[in-house]
Amino acid sequence: MGLRIVFFSIGSLLLFSAFCMLFPAAIDYSMGDKHGHVFFVSAVLCCFFGVMLCMVNRTVLKENITVKGAFLLTTLAWLTLSVIGALPLYFSDLNLSFTDSFFEAISGISTTGSTILPDITLLSHGQLLWRAMMQMIGGIGIIAFAILLLPFLKVGSMQLFHSESSDKSLKALPKSKDFILSLVSIFFALILLCFATYMALGMTAFEAITYAMTTISTGGYAIYNDSFGHFNSPALEIACMVFMLSGGIPFVLYIRFLYKKEFNFFKDEQVKTFFFVTGWIIIFLTVWLMFKVPGYGFLTSLRYVAFNIISVVTTTGFATIDYTLWGPLAISVFMFVTYLGACSGSTSGGLKFVRLLVIFKTVSAHLKTLRFRHGVFPVMYEGKAVDPSMTMNILGFMCLYVTANAALAVALAMTGLDFDTAISAAATAIANVGPGIGQVIGPAGNFSSLPDTAKWLLSFGMLLGRLEIVTVLILFSPDFWKK
Repeated sequence: MGLRIVFFSIGSLLLFSAFCMLFPAAIDYSMGDKHGHVFFVSAVLCCFFGVMLCMVNRTVLKENITVKGAFLLTTLAWLTLSVIGALPLYFSDLNLSFTDSFFEAISGISTTGSTILPDITLLSHGQLLWRAMMQMIGGIGIIAFAILLLPFLKVGSMQLFHSESSDKSLKALPKSKDFILSLVSIFFALILLCFATYMALGMTAFEAITYAMTTISTGGYAIYNDSFGHFNSPALEIACMVFMLSGGIPFVLYIRFLYKKEFNFFKDEQVKTFFFVTGWIIIFLTVWLMFKVPGYGFLTSLRYVAFNIISVVTTTGFATIDYTLWGPLAISVFMFVTYLGACSGSTSGGLKFVRLLVIFKTVSAHLKTLRFRHGVFPVMYEGKAVDPSMTMNILGFMCLYVTANAALAVALAMTGLDFDTAISAAATAIANVGPGIGQVIGPAGNFSSLPDTAKWLLSFGMLLGRLEIVTVLILFSPDFWKK
């Protein structure tokens, strides 16, 4: 399996994390906050174990990782980052248990955005920056994982996505390291552009950088208890919607534009479907809200609906208002949108529109064969016939996704959670959205009151959803560990 190269990679990850911790440490030290030493001690611990792992396994530098090793490394990497991310929170004076610290960290690394912190304003600037940085690291990590690794592991729809993108995009970048460098460059360019826009529209430098990192990574961690609604600025909300959407479309399209000057953002089939469906949901709920809530005109309804729908469908999780107060229909719409997700190859979670497209076309083709028994109706995507094995792959993933949601909801209900909380918590964890439905974990609530067992279950659900389920579940197969 090549465990040595896996452990060497984990060691490198520890060293990278130690370096990242120096930034929040520097901010807290500069502001005279006592939490600076917490980040410094955590960085020293990460550095020590990172150096040990790299030194012991340094002889494998020229080895290639196997498919089994890739599965193991991916899961271990996200777990390692979550444990590392929990250390500065656990060692702080916030009086958080390790369960709460780990939940907060894996929610950040998985770009979910669920929080157990009832009062975010008690955190230091360094801690707030660290939460944003965790989502930034998770965001760029999942893009590289989804585009470069998942196609070869044949997980979900990413094999289809790779076959569509490789001929047009990867040939422009012959080396994987160049492709990764391009992804990272584009990701940080979007963050800088978002940062500059937020600054121009009235945010402070600290607010702008933290919100920029969590917007582009579609993570949703805020630095105020009332999330993005704290600013109450239509201009900032419009900017945020634009950048949430930019994080929800395939990053391969940015590379095509950068290297081949192909502006295909509105030509790509799944992107067009994503915008079309999201647009109609916004129009429907806006019109309904105008007649439902007295005093809500068209612009007010559009403002609240558009921002919160885009936030949920891109699995960002920012909120400007408690939309669960709008009634059962609105709650049902937001629950439906929770499952959708945005596009494959983006920072978003959820089912992804490419899968939904293929499933819809598969069902349509099947219905045609029932009417025309001798007809041949291939499933087409981007003008090409989809291989039946890919269709079965996506169907299998959909079954796993539904099963995982149901199993997690039942397990959460067994911990004592009410029906609404259990169902929405399972959905928001596996879809990596953030806020759920109901008074406990809704947009105006948090996850602090949940029992520890439920928090560990949700942490596992967030890991499952972020790594496309199969990547994690395969590690529990006895055959996986056989030579």
